[in-house]
Formats: sequence, structure tokens, C-alpha cells
Amino acid sequence: MKRREFIQSAALATAGMLTVPSLVAEAKGKLGKGLGLQLYSLRDIVGSDPKGVLTKVAGFGYKELETYSYRDGKIFGLDFSEFCSFAKDKGMKVVSGHYGLDMIKGDTWKKAVEDAKKNGQAYMVVPYIGAEARKTIDQYKQICADLNAAGEVCNAHGVRFGYHNHAFEFETLEGQIPFELMMKELDPKKVGYELDLFWVVNAGYDPIKLFEKYPGRFEQWHVKDMDKNDKNRNAIVGSGSIDFKAIFAKAKLSGMKHWYIEQETYPGAPIDSIEGCAAYIKTLK
Repeated sequence: MKRREFIQSAALATAGMLTVPSLVAEAKGKLGKGLGLQLYSLRDIVGSDPKGVLTKVAGFGYKELETYSYRDGKIFGLDFSEFCSFAKDKGMKVVSGHYGLDMIKGDTWKKAVEDAKKNGQAYMVVPYIGAEARKTIDQYKQICADLNAAGEVCNAHGVRFGYHNHAFEFETLEGQIPFELMMKELDPKKVGYELDLFWVVNAGYDPIKLFEKYPGRFEQWHVKDMDKNDKNRNAIVGSGSIDFKAIFAKAKLSGMKHWYIEQETYPGAPIDSIEGCAAYIKTLK
């Protein structure tokens, strides 16, 4: 499929299209500031040309960014402050960022938090637990303790800390569901939650049921659709099998303040996929 045809087909997709209140209305109202993007979606190209990628992303209509790969004051080969300033010049804001578990202790973490605060970044999120670190319930409990401690550091600097799920947290381990354990062990005053809607549905759970059980706990979302024929693959938002109309109707119950498009797999080139998601959302008026 040619690039233009790909984008047009994504923009015109009607499967699951939202009516009123529309996804855009929710995003631009009190529950969110604008269309967001997790830059991991463009991991194949952002590292080699961060400014070029940001320019394209801004042209698609994205307003809020969530980063990854920050380390020791640098991101994608640039000083973090330079990166944030360039994004601002393009009409975007770095709102959130992902940080590995290996970074959330000691001076390394303090510097990262200070850099986030200095550059106006409101959220810091741990996005993943490696397989070796989550073999037992006791390991999950220790991770929760570490996350709570990291959240204390964030609180002291006026930055909100959070954790992002995949599907593995919903798999039974030693007779328990780690997700439920984490919701109990994590202090909501220290650790918020970034709910990945795709991985919740992939695990066989209903996001709305989670909102009802844990109201107000899911401050940020990852929005990515699910291929209708393969639950492990993403689809252009609006063309897959996830009912975003129903989910966004419960955004207030969730506590959602910001949300980000993310793509981990693609029906075409990653940059085209990101453009397609934005094009679809612009049709929701």
C-alpha cells in the first residue's frame, strides 16, 4: 500500500469511532491537555535524528510527549534541556518519561528527578520489570517497596511518579495476581499508575472494571489498538478491536489526566503508523 493510501485509510477508519463525548473532547478538556505520543513508538528512528523526528511529530498534531532512554542528563544524544527546549519550540511539551528500575535509587535517581523538574516534566514512570526480577511474589513486594521509595524522592521535588503495566502482571503467580498485589502495596500518595489499555485487554481484562475497582488510580494511559486477527499486534487507533468509546467515557472515573498514543508493532512504517493514529483522532469531532 502506498503511503498516501495508508494514511487515508487510517483516517477514514470507522470501526469503533467515537461519537459524543468524543475522544478529542475528553483529551482537550479537563481530563487531558492534548494528543500525546510515547516516543518509544519511533524507537527505530528517533535516536539517529531526534530533532527531525520531533518536527514530523509536531506536524501530525501531537502536543504532549512521553520520552524514554534518559540517562545522566542526556536523551537521544542531546542534553535533556536542549531536547525539551526544541520540543517546546515545535509547540509540544515533554510531560512524562520512562525510566528503568536500575535508575530509581541513589544519586542517579535524584539527578534524573532534578532534571525532570528543572525542565517542566510532570511525570516519571517505570515501564517494565524484567523476567528475572518477577519470578516470585516476594520479588514483586520488594519492587513495590523500591517504587514507593522512589516516589518519595519524586514527591520531594514536586514530580509525580508512576508504574506502567504489561500483560504479565495479570498472570497468576503463587496463587496471586501481581497486579492486584501491586495495587495494594503501592502507596497512591507516592506512586500513580500509567495504564496500558492494550496490555490490559490482551491479558483478558476489562479496563472499565479496573476503573470501577480502583477509581482514580490510573492517571495516565497508553492508547494503542489491537489487531482484529492477532491480539498480540497493534492496529492503527480506530481500526482495531478495542472499544475506546466506552473506555474514554469512563476517563473521569479512572482519574486520567494525560494519555499517549503508543505503537509497539506496526502495519506499515512506524512514522506512517503514528501519522495514521493522529489522522484518525482528528476525524473525531
